Amino acid sequence: MGNVLLFGRPLSGAPRAGGGWDWRRGGMKHGSTVMSKMQGTMVAIVTPFKDGGVDRDKFAGLCERQVKAGVEAIVPTGTTGESATLTHEEHHEVIVACVENVKGRAKVYAGAGSNSTDEAVDLTRFAEKAGCDGTLHVSPYYNKPSDEGIYRHLEAVAKASPLPVIIYN
Repeated sequence: MGNVLLFGRPLSGAPRAGGGWDWRRGGMKHGSTVMSKMQGTMVAIVTPFKDGGVDRDKFAGLCERQVKAGVEAIVPTGTTGESATLTHEEHHEVIVACVENVKGRAKVYAGAGSNSTDEAVDLTRFAEKAGCDGTLHVSPYYNKPSDEGIYRHLEAVAKASPLPVIIYN
């Protein structure tokens, strides 16, 4: 698992190959990969709805407002963005709409977390194809896996794409 940033508490029982996490010098180290510390403002954006579907016009306006405010990154389809209630099609639609509206003026880290490892992997791969800069993954919360299970889940996600993975625990 080389391309992972961890927000929240460390997983107490997670395997520590390669010497574990190294928080010194403004970055993290796991194995041979070092990621720099993220800086600036990252906004978890809501997903607006209208008439039973995603309100794309309102969403475009929300994206534009964040960019004009100078945020460094936007997170669509995270838990704040109603990820648990979106259909697969809506999830894809919102990710694509964010990338298209932001147009490279801020980074896009798609919420791609799921209780299902296969779904999290699929969403991560979709985010890469859509042009996202990374993904954000909530730890599986419904099925409550052990620390080892969470590690294996996130290991599969990290191996699915070269995109950076942010873990929201």
